[in-house]
Amino acid sequence: MTRILHVVTNVAHFDDPSDTTGLWLSELTHAWEVFAERGFEQTIVSPAGGYVPLDKRSLTFPAKEKTASDWLTDPSKMALLGTTTAAAEVDAADFDAIWFAGGHGAMYDFPDNEDLQRLTREIVEAGGVVAAVCHGYCGLLNTRLSDGSLLIDTRPLTGFSWVEEKLALVDKLVPYNVEEVAKQRGADYRKATLPFASYTVTDGTLITGQNPASAKATAELVADALA
Repeated sequence: MTRILHVVTNVAHFDDPSDTTGLWLSELTHAWEVFAERGFEQTIVSPAGGYVPLDKRSLTFPAKEKTASDWLTDPSKMALLGTTTAAAEVDAADFDAIWFAGGHGAMYDFPDNEDLQRLTREIVEAGGVVAAVCHGYCGLLNTRLSDGSLLIDTRPLTGFSWVEEKLALVDKLVPYNVEEVAKQRGADYRKATLPFASYTVTDGTLITGQNPASAKATAELVADALA
């Protein structure tokens, strides 16, 4: 049985509590559907465990597409986001891949969480797949391998771009420019010519997608790699 570990944020707002954010739901649900169709076993964790807030903008058209709508109307699925396991309680040996879903909340509680770093390092060093979509790559910024090197140093990857932050009118709200930070960590950052278009980058067992529109394609690449 192939086993996927989904990572989602616990953070519900930007620095100003009146500016709400959270998980961008379709970045979880697209992947969940792709992996379910392959018969993979799936588990959701978060940095702190417990409740996962949803970004309200991801719950309206056009972001609220079919997989997100289906999730919202399924009480058993919604319950999974009310009682997530904390990353500290998870054994990396139980999983073949780790999937970091985005939403701006991930900018806060993903980068410096040592348990997420541990899980990522152990999964990739065991030959597993590490994947992120959109702001999920915030979870890869500070992860070091056992030899002390940064996971993303010299590696081709993508994730939500600064142009997209500006077009989404959140560039004044975000705590940092994640595209720039990834480059500072040595990443070979890449992006689509057109903002918000589906775009993926694969570098061995590191698979990333640029934005919400990339979630399904990224998940399919992960599923194929695990096959």
